Amino acid sequence: MMMKKQQVTIVAALLILVALSSNLDMVAEAQLGPGDCYDGCSTACVQRDSRKTARCDRKCSIRCGPDAKRERETGA
Repeated sequence: MMMKKQQVTIVAALLILVALSSNLDMVAEAQLGPGDCYDGCSTACVQRDSRKTARCDRKCSIRCGPDAKRERETGA
C-alpha cells in the first residue's frame, strides 16, 4: 500500500513539472520581442533539405507573427 501511494505521488509530481515547463516556453517567448522569437525559432530550422527549412520558416512566421501573441493571450 505504501509503495503504491509513493508511486502516485511521484507520477503527480512529474505531471506538475511537465505542465510548468511547457508554460515556461510561452512565458519566455512573451518576454522576447518578435525579432528574438523569430530568430530563436529559425535557428532551430537547420536542415539539409531546403523544402523542410522553408516549411520550418513558415511555421516560425506563424508562431512569432503579430497575431501569435494575441492568440496566446486569448487562448484561441
